[in-house]
Amino acid sequence: MAALGIVPARYGASRFPGKPLAEIAGRPMIVHVVEGARRAKALRDVWVATDDARIARACAAEGIHAVMTSPDHPTGSDRIAEVAARVDDEIVVNIQGDEPLIEGFVIDAAVEALRADPEAPVATVVHAATPSACADPNRVKVVRDRHGRALYFSRSAIPHVRGEAAPYWQHVGLYAYRRAFLLEYVTLPPTPLERAEALEQLRILEHGHAIRCAVVEGWESVPVDTPEDRDRVEALMADRQMTTPR
Repeated sequence: MAALGIVPARYGASRFPGKPLAEIAGRPMIVHVVEGARRAKALRDVWVATDDARIARACAAEGIHAVMTSPDHPTGSDRIAEVAARVDDEIVVNIQGDEPLIEGFVIDAAVEALRADPEAPVATVVHAATPSACADPNRVKVVRDRHGRALYFSRSAIPHVRGEAAPYWQHVGLYAYRRAFLLEYVTLPPTPLERAEALEQLRILEHGHAIRCAVVEGWESVPVDTPEDRDRVEALMADRQMTTPR
């Protein structure tokens, strides 16, 4: 099954305007995201879906294919669905534009999980959550069933441990969709839990669909939600350059 990666990118983020073009180590964040995603073996290509000419120009300067989309989309999923409607790929991967440290094997894990579970229309990725992530509402947590499917996503620390200890999983905002389901999903009405938590993936669960969760190790999601997060990522990149053998 052919798979296409799409990075939704809009300029007007409320907490961090212009975030896709924020410089990290001298280059726009969106470029770091695409370069990391291109290391995935499961993707035939990685495109950017945007509504802003500045983002499109920055992508073109780096040889990245950018598709102009409507400025009226309420979510990144709606934005990539507009692009997905124009292609024939059976799998479309929504790669968050605020994950400049994304690695190809993380994307491959989501695509492989979707291919392995024919009854699931969506797959995503999780990793072990640190105590600081559990306390941070910007880091989404998830609980899974015994088959590796999501039971619930929350900005709160779940599960609440009152008895025997249980693992905490942090969700990575990355989704491998079967293309036909993605086009159906964006027509579904928003749901109460989705609105309460401001987590659009809850719409999938509330409408009775399954989300398969692949576990990855050796990598931690460090999304950029604020300028302070950008500084942290830049420091991590500098540290990796210093410690990587030449």
